[in-house]
Formats: sequence, structure tokens, C-alpha cells
Amino acid sequence: MTISELTLKSSVEIGEPVRRFEVLAGAGRRRDCSAEDKARIVSESSEPGATVSAVARRHALAPQQLFPWQRAIKAAEAMPASVPGVATPQPLKALA
Repeated sequence: MTISELTLKSSVEIGEPVRRFEVLAGAGRRRDCSAEDKARIVSESSEPGATVSAVARRHALAPQQLFPWQRAIKAAEAMPASVPGVATPQPLKALA
């Protein structure tokens, strides 16, 4: 007996109609995008006239996935790559 037959049979026995029938399709795996792919997709969503939803659909993503990528890239751009520092020795003061 399949799960759907069991669900229908138990619903009939209880006297209630089937309220929900769920079909799970697809691989259901987590997608792993490289940093280069994320940067390319975010730059595509930043182009004039582009919407995050349209770009996300084109790449089989949810718009919610793009927003953290955008924030991370903006934060990385705001931080300086390196801060040059010059160490100058201070003369020691004699203890009196």
C-alpha cells in the first residue's frame, strides 16, 4: 500500500476529507555558489533596470538569497584592503 493510499484510506475511515496532499519534487539539495558566481549575480542585479526578483528567477534562486550576498559585498567594498602602518620608535625617557 502506498502512502497516498494509506492517507486516503485513513481519512475515509475517520470520516474526514483529505485536506492536504503534499508532493515533494526535485533534488532538495543545497546549492553551493562560488564567490565569483555570487559577485557576478549581485552585479547583474545592480544594473540599471534590473530587479532582484528577476535576476534571482533567472539563476533559480530566491530573492532572499541575493540580499545577504549584496550586503556582504557592500561591506567588503567598504572595508579597506589593508591599512598601511609606519612604526617609528619612540625614544625612551630616562627614569628620574
